Amino acid sequence: MWLIHSFREGGAMMYPILLLGIMMVAITVEKFHMLYFKINLNKDFFFKNLTGHLLKGDFDAMILLCDQNPAPISKVIKACLIRLMNKGTEADIQAALDEGAMTEVPRIEKRIGFLAVIGNVATLVGLLGTITGLIRSFGAVANADAATKAAELTKGISEAMNCTAFGLIVAVPAVFLYSILQNRAQTLIDDINETSIKTFNFILANRERFGIPEKQ
Repeated sequence: MWLIHSFREGGAMMYPILLLGIMMVAITVEKFHMLYFKINLNKDFFFKNLTGHLLKGDFDAMILLCDQNPAPISKVIKACLIRLMNKGTEADIQAALDEGAMTEVPRIEKRIGFLAVIGNVATLVGLLGTITGLIRSFGAVANADAATKAAELTKGISEAMNCTAFGLIVAVPAVFLYSILQNRAQTLIDDINETSIKTFNFILANRERFGIPEKQ
């Protein structure tokens, strides 16, 4: 009840702040689900199984292993394996890994940056609400009669303070969540780079087994 009352007291600027808060929650839920659950993959276990299948020459099992995991790592490695199956050169395999990474990295980072924007905009909208509340307060005092001056002044200051408070209520979690999700995204990107390099080096170390010609 206090929250609803404070929201009503905050004036028109509370609605943009509310919209920003809803956007923050929606982005956070979607990205947490994606980054921590949907595309979470034990890279060491995946690489161990991958190299085991590679040594056996079981390409069907390798492709199946990648298809069973929706993680970006598996999609990048699958592109590499398809190029390897088609007797690609060393440059072809490297290009497949680079292309796969360029496709998956933006998907990992998608919409995370909006949280930082929301944090900044919520702060500014709260500040704007503070200024408009004070303008309204002093304007009302200047034009009101003596009996209503105190009430108008209190109402305007209440609007100003509530806008400031709600703007920060949205901004602080948004910036904090941005830091958490950006760190998680960077970890996943580092995993892609690490696994790609390890896979590429493993393939080159066994180039004769896979029929990859020596680099001219």
